[in-house]
Amino acid sequence: MKAKILYVEDDESLSFVTRDNLQLQGYDIVCCSDGKAALKAIQDQDFDLCILDVMLPEIDGFTVAKEIRRKNQHVPIIFLTAKSLKEDKIHGLKLGGDDYITKPFSIEELLLKVEIFLRRSKISTPVNHTVFDLGKYRFDFHNLSLHSNGQQQRLTQREAELLKMLVENKNQVLKREDILEKLWGKNDYFLGRSLDVFISRLRKYLKGDPKIKIENIHGVGFRLQVVKESSPTP
Repeated sequence: MKAKILYVEDDESLSFVTRDNLQLQGYDIVCCSDGKAALKAIQDQDFDLCILDVMLPEIDGFTVAKEIRRKNQHVPIIFLTAKSLKEDKIHGLKLGGDDYITKPFSIEELLLKVEIFLRRSKISTPVNHTVFDLGKYRFDFHNLSLHSNGQQQRLTQREAELLKMLVENKNQVLKREDILEKLWGKNDYFLGRSLDVFISRLRKYLKGDPKIKIENIHGVGFRLQVVKESSPTP
């Protein structure tokens, strides 16, 4: 089964080279040169992964990402950002992006990120699911969803991976550098800011249960604190 990838880039030369390399890896590529064409593509088709340049004609990559997230909460989104536009990285992650690559980038780096995200996504999801009970919530990792009182919150791949790591180490402190190395593959300033964005999202999703708290251990990392129900006094 070929993974279908939406690739949006207005630089013709870069687009040609990148598309060609992705196709050589066996991916089905839908390539758009502006945001308007990308919006039409996501209305007409479903994708397994999206690669979006931020600076696009007609409609920018951030707006395209918002529309993708309205339709699909879990498809991985990788932003391509200019080196000078550092805040784009944080803004893109706040909008629901999963990762970013800074231009100019190597084809090898992009192919590696694509492979990793697709390997973790539903395309390679095993039949047996990993489900966690978390206070009032039920967290289904492989289906990328959080359930409570009949309501479902869809998660992105990165959100699910981070929550799984916190749940598997609940009531223990996880160091920032360990989280970054495991989920992003490296530890740097902007990835640290990215981690803070994802922690904020998870706090929002879990705010319905006061017994669940993601604590910020200053200068160290985070801890998912789950308060157990106290036993009634005889």
